[in-house]
Amino acid sequence: MDFTNIFEKYEALVAEVDKAFKTVSEQTDDGIKCGKGCSDCCHALFDLTLVEAIYLNRKFNENFRGMKRSTVMQRSDVADRSIHKIKRRAFKASQAGTSAHEIIKEISLARVRCPLLGDDDLCELYDFRPLTCRIYGVPMNIGGEAHSCTKSGFSSGKSYPTINMDNLQTKLVALSTELTESINSKLKALPEMIVPVSMALVTDYTPEYLGENTGNAKEEVEAPVAAPSEACSTCSEDKSACANCNYTVSLGAAPDAE
Repeated sequence: MDFTNIFEKYEALVAEVDKAFKTVSEQTDDGIKCGKGCSDCCHALFDLTLVEAIYLNRKFNENFRGMKRSTVMQRSDVADRSIHKIKRRAFKASQAGTSAHEIIKEISLARVRCPLLGDDDLCELYDFRPLTCRIYGVPMNIGGEAHSCTKSGFSSGKSYPTINMDNLQTKLVALSTELTESINSKLKALPEMIVPVSMALVTDYTPEYLGENTGNAKEEVEAPVAAPSEACSTCSEDKSACANCNYTVSLGAAPDAE
């Protein structure tokens, strides 16, 4: 599958985001504390849209071989199990009546080491890192609320230029939709699929997985569900609970149980 054209559009969006980061940094005196060796954002919990996930997966497969690849895959397994447990607790909290605001707040405080973070606390795929990683140090507008890195120098109550994450998310979903349409996918919900970095790295995005349709008719079927994590073995629920355990949280959106 050739996604060159779509990846070029994604890279243009990346350039736009990098430019926005530079602009905000120039407009603030001492708010941004990002620097080599700071890995705070590398422990934040967030998901990737479809276009981001496939792009990162392609770059990972192009650049990693042998033991180096195996090490990242092992880290991905550790991260995925941790994320699974966090999201399972969040799902149970939602079932118990906890507000979406409280659930999102708890998840925002969760810390999971990114599998691409090396032992030297440097990103091993830095040039191709996702958009969230690129703007983590500047103030963000998410759902009308301001957010910033806890290590930043931005003061509460003051006005700063922000990056609108909701608009950015809309652009990413549009690219994901274009990618899905380019292969005439049979999976109607595929453009809305989101996964953590750990899952994006280990998934084999084959034509079959993406529901590529080589015929003229577009048969609508359900989007694929990721293979169960080893963390499932620690779950105390019976099998009937699995159908409701596909709990994901997207940056800038309230969690919903599907």
